[in-house]
Formats: sequence, C-alpha cells, structure tokens
Amino acid sequence: MTIQATLTPTLPEQKGTPVLYKILVMMSLMLTIGGSLTAVMTYMNVGFGEAFIGNWLSSLALVVVIMMPMGAVMMALVTKAVARVFTTYGEKVRNLIVGLIMAFIMESMMAFVTAANNIGFSDTSAFTSGWFNGFIAALPVGLTIMVVMSMTVKPKLERFMKS
Repeated sequence: MTIQATLTPTLPEQKGTPVLYKILVMMSLMLTIGGSLTAVMTYMNVGFGEAFIGNWLSSLALVVVIMMPMGAVMMALVTKAVARVFTTYGEKVRNLIVGLIMAFIMESMMAFVTAANNIGFSDTSAFTSGWFNGFIAALPVGLTIMVVMSMTVKPKLERFMKS
C-alpha cells in the first residue's frame, strides 16, 4: 500500500437516483398541478384583468409553500388508510380511490388558500362564494389530473423515489 492510496479519500459509490433529481421531479409536478389549478381558481376569483398574473403567482406561491408539503403528507396517510380499508381491492382500484379522495381534499384546500389570497376574509359571503366557485371550476381539471396521476404516474413515481 502506498502513502498516496491512504491519503486519497474515496467517495462512496452512488446508489440509485440522486436526491436532487427526485426534488426536481417533485417540484416540477407540484408547480404544474398547483399552477394549473390555482390559475383556474384565480380566474374564478378575479377574472382576467391586469391583476390576474400577480394574484395567480402569489396564490401559487402560497399553495407551493403551504399546501404541497401538507399534500405530500396527506397523500401518504390517505394511501395507507385506503390500503387498510380496501384490502380486497387491487392496487389500481386503490390508486383510483386515493386519487379521487386527494383531488377533493387538495382542491378544497387550494381553493381556500386562493380565495383567502385573492378575496380575503373581510366579506365572508364573498370569500365563501370565491372558495366555492374556484373549487367547482377547478374540480374537473383536478379530478382529471389526480386520476391520471394515481393510475399512471403515482406507481412510477413511487418506484422512482425509492430508487
């Protein structure tokens, strides 16, 4: 053994997908899903005026900071609960159930954050109307995204995140 060999540090061998790639994939998914849903909700709250882009971006920022971490935790909890309750169903059916439940939960929370950001709480009736209108308008988009995600993307994403 030479002195050089003992002094040269060796890096551990990279196993699996780098964490940075996993973070980038998750962030791109969150921004795409959150961006499309908050765009619809912001439109329902304020319309396409001069303030739309600013309101949409601030709503998106709040959703990414507040909702997405909660959504990741909720997805894990809902997936576990559905697996316990629906033991006789196959994985695809359970994934569909998870997708539907998550669409309703996440959309109602996103509509709340978006209405709070765009309308505020000073007029309860306007806030409630803004929340409901945003939720209902974005629901078809959210259901479509969540069903596609849970049926096709989620299983692949889970394998990717474990790699």
